[in-house]
Amino acid sequence: MREYYVYIMASRKRGVIYIGVTGNLQNRVYQHQNGLVEGFTKKYRVKRLVYFESSSDIKECLYREKQLKAWRRQWKIELIESCNPDWDDLLIKV
Repeated sequence: MREYYVYIMASRKRGVIYIGVTGNLQNRVYQHQNGLVEGFTKKYRVKRLVYFESSSDIKECLYREKQLKAWRRQWKIELIESCNPDWDDLLIKV
C-alpha cells in the first residue's frame, strides 16, 4: 500500500513555515533542502522538516493540508512544538 505525507518545513525555529503533500517524503525534503524546487521554499530558504503526518489515502492528506494552511500561525507553531519542541530537522528520523 502506498503512503502519502502532509509535511511542514521551516526556515528555522519559529521562522517561515511551508506546508505540502507528497508521496515520497525523503525525496521531496531533499529537493527542498538542495534548492531544486523553484518558488516559495527556495526563495525563503525553507529547508528543515519539522513535522509530518502519513496516510494511505491521498485525499485525506490533501484535506489535511488545506486544513493546516487555513490555521492561524500560532496553531501551526503549537502543532509543531507538541511533538518537536526544538524544531529539529526530522529528515533523519523518516
